[in-house]
Amino acid sequence: MKLTVLVDNNVYIDHYYLGEPALSFYIEDEEEKILFDTGFSDVFIKNANLLNIDLSKITKLALSHGHNDHTGGLKSISEIFTKQKPQIIAHPLTFLPKKEDELAIGSSVSTEELQENYELLLSKKPIKLSPNITFLGEIPELVDFEPRKQVGETKILEYFTPDYVLDDSALVFEGQDGIYIITGCSHSGISNICEYAKQITGNQTIRSIIGGFHLFDDDLQLDKTIEYFKNNEITSLYPCHCVSFQAKAKIHYQQSIEEVGVGMQIEWN
Repeated sequence: MKLTVLVDNNVYIDHYYLGEPALSFYIEDEEEKILFDTGFSDVFIKNANLLNIDLSKITKLALSHGHNDHTGGLKSISEIFTKQKPQIIAHPLTFLPKKEDELAIGSSVSTEELQENYELLLSKKPIKLSPNITFLGEIPELVDFEPRKQVGETKILEYFTPDYVLDDSALVFEGQDGIYIITGCSHSGISNICEYAKQITGNQTIRSIIGGFHLFDDDLQLDKTIEYFKNNEITSLYPCHCVSFQAKAKIHYQQSIEEVGVGMQIEWN
């Protein structure tokens, strides 16, 4: 499996790609070409062109959750998929309106708009995207230090209600020597995601994680998360997007982490 970072908050010095506070990964696994999240704008398209990646060949488009820094690029996909159209996979709550105070933070493209042109698969259950990659669906709470936290509100039927981002999901790659986790924001909790991935795959060995861990403060949750990484002997960590410098520094003090930036490529077997 090969993963290329198309969008992240960070860009490397002397590598002239575009960054934005968002996330998008391009993933190749055997014959499947998967786009995981679309960032906030059309930056993922511009960076793909600079990286000589042909997005029109994508077979699956999976979304980690419905916030606009992961779904904003959906407004631009019609210019890519003029012939072959990928299947779109997401949690059923992904495209519902979301707001924080009075600021819209959800997808600007609705379920109905997408269904006009794409096969849309909305599921709370895990879905196999390729021979070795699974979309995890809805993540249960499996550890006691990662309770779900409210992020604004979401409109269900006619009313806005507190949003605990139940649509937040992730991918798991089953490698030869263990499993590898690919996250968007980890609103579900990065340790909850890892534990659920172990349940779904039946594999207890986590080799690596890349994505947003949603860790910002130097607090008990961060300490418990670092302890979880150590107890599971996860030595290859690629925190990006929604992880503060403070959190990265504290993780790095106890476990080495890799710097993620637009254009970075990693391969797992």
